[in-house]
Amino acid sequence: MSTWDRESFFTIHADLPREGPGETADVAWAAEVADLVPGARICDAGSGPGGDIGALLRAAKDAHVTAIDAHAPFIDAAKARWGADGRVDLVAGDYTGITGPFDFIWSAGAVYFHGIAELLPLWRPALAEGGAIAFSEPCVFTDGPPSDVVKALWEDYPRLTDAQGIAAQVRLAGYETLATRKLSDVAWESYYRPMEARIAELRRTADTRMHAALDEAEAEIAAWRANRTETGYLLSVVRPL
Repeated sequence: MSTWDRESFFTIHADLPREGPGETADVAWAAEVADLVPGARICDAGSGPGGDIGALLRAAKDAHVTAIDAHAPFIDAAKARWGADGRVDLVAGDYTGITGPFDFIWSAGAVYFHGIAELLPLWRPALAEGGAIAFSEPCVFTDGPPSDVVKALWEDYPRLTDAQGIAAQVRLAGYETLATRKLSDVAWESYYRPMEARIAELRRTADTRMHAALDEAEAEIAAWRANRTETGYLLSVVRPL
């Protein structure tokens, strides 16, 4: 969804409460579908600063969460809140190579960077018997091909498809889809409103390059709001066949 440079991206995203759309209700719904038992071992793969850790701890009695993200400053941010909590392990590292065993792998937006066909097979050995994965993925919600505006919104994501296409990729990866849920407007605004405040703060001292990145971030937000009935994220709960 973005073409701005890496440095600008992380400057804009620094200190945000979450790094993608989502809400606590999404976690609770996915945990219910996965039928988590007390003491569930949960991995938050691509955790960002830990915006979903609290909801994951509430997903099952006596749950333990291992949160992993490749961007160490996000893990540092998570440590400020969760570092002293014995129910949580915080790891700066490669979430594609997790070993588990985990009863539940939660991944909000991170599959986007690798693809269903690549990542789900890599995670299969990390699942305990009966374990499940919940992940969110860009999705087209209208019949027929996406509009030009939606194509532009996801121009750097050639795998964009609809719910049926996502389910087909899940099957090819050796999983079955247990249930799906469209992320709500609340989930998206929980991500975008703090980003808008961050953009306004950065505007005051931004150089030319940063102003361009801020303009692009604002354009992305406006494009989603104008086309939210056509596209967004689909949350899927899946289990190995």
